[in-house]
Amino acid sequence: MLESINPFTGRVIRTWEENGADDLDGILDSARQAFEFWRGIGVEYRAKRFLRMAHLLESAKHHLAVEMAAEMGKPVTQGQAEIEKCAWVCRYFAENAGDFLADEHLKSDADESYVCYQPLGVIYAIMPWNFPYWQVYRFAAPAVMAGNSFVLKHSPNVTGCAVRIRDMFVEAGFPEGLASLLMVSDANVNSVSKKVISDSRIRGVTLTGSVTAGMSAASVAGSSVKKCVLELGGSDPAIILEDADLQHAAAEAVTSRMINNGQNCIAAKRFIVIDSVYDRFLQLVLKEMKARRMGDPMDNKTDLGPLARYDLRDSLHRQVTGSVRMGAELVLGGRVPDHPGAFYPATVLSGCARGMPVFDQETFGPVAALCRAGDESEAVAMANDTDYGLGASVYTRSNRRGERIALELNAGCCFVNAFVRSDPRLPFGGIGMSGYGRELSRWGVREFTNCKTVYIREV
Repeated sequence: MLESINPFTGRVIRTWEENGADDLDGILDSARQAFEFWRGIGVEYRAKRFLRMAHLLESAKHHLAVEMAAEMGKPVTQGQAEIEKCAWVCRYFAENAGDFLADEHLKSDADESYVCYQPLGVIYAIMPWNFPYWQVYRFAAPAVMAGNSFVLKHSPNVTGCAVRIRDMFVEAGFPEGLASLLMVSDANVNSVSKKVISDSRIRGVTLTGSVTAGMSAASVAGSSVKKCVLELGGSDPAIILEDADLQHAAAEAVTSRMINNGQNCIAAKRFIVIDSVYDRFLQLVLKEMKARRMGDPMDNKTDLGPLARYDLRDSLHRQVTGSVRMGAELVLGGRVPDHPGAFYPATVLSGCARGMPVFDQETFGPVAALCRAGDESEAVAMANDTDYGLGASVYTRSNRRGERIALELNAGCCFVNAFVRSDPRLPFGGIGMSGYGRELSRWGVREFTNCKTVYIREV
């Protein structure tokens, strides 16, 4: 049984029956049949369906945002922005996938030689709850425009959003089964996913989630020699240099940290600040964090809603208290509210360092960990002192200096004087324990394709 529980009220919204073994074969067959049809459909027709999808998303954005707020606590204004971004990614690939997938003619000894991009088949998508629509559309728009179908295994606590996504694909005119949904509880996800990934009808895997989940999926995919794209989160650094515009840097870093109640894989989590400006920057961060209003996610004035689940809130609190025991200074927040809801206050820790949970681990919540660095060299070393490698940012008045440092940082994307965000026009993904493969842009649309070489010689 799957349950959606409102993290603001603690009440059960709805329950769903879990798919059993008897359902699995039909779901995979339906997705495979949809692929066989869809692969033969031209890019122009696929694009029309995604333009229709964009219209449906925009028309329903308030309703969808309200459902998101109820299921996982995202402030409704941020939920509407998420839906608008989903519409953008649909339009972007509708307008550009044809060019990205066009044949590329190459010079060789042949009379004619070129590369073409052909879809792989059914993709198994394991997606998280933190951006219940964006995470799916970020993968689905490029993969489906390339001619693939998919089976979605969404996080159980956002099953309502998952059902809505499946239904919207049908409403937008995509064939039945092209966007299939597999409902699985957390207790059974490992055994079911192993069976799904090993099935010959599945030709690729994409997963956004924990390192443990990614390693498990990649292991099974590897044993079946299947393509895998992993986005596994991070402990992203934001380096604040002594010549930075401190007000701008504080506003950007805190905005990054607090989006989606701090439950964002590419949020700036470790603020690494040069010693000479550390105290001033700390005060600016405190001002920004204190300005965030905590409350009902349905209220348009709310900046900080509840975390998605009580167990996630409790895990975050253990990371904070563990870091304080190891020497971090609790400057703001850090105490579980005594009122209902899975709330955690805007929290600032100072003097954070290697070995503390807030430095070494991914913190999924409204917690800013400030770290003091003596100079640029030490700041870069601290930023790279992590097993993760998703995003990073640098703040300086010298763009050239920022660019040079960006090239030294071990991350999949590095932003200078701006917080890291995903963009349909740019490739997105990480290195190290943050995963591998890329989503979005021309690189993302080609991930689940066969890059086929065609060589022709006249005789």
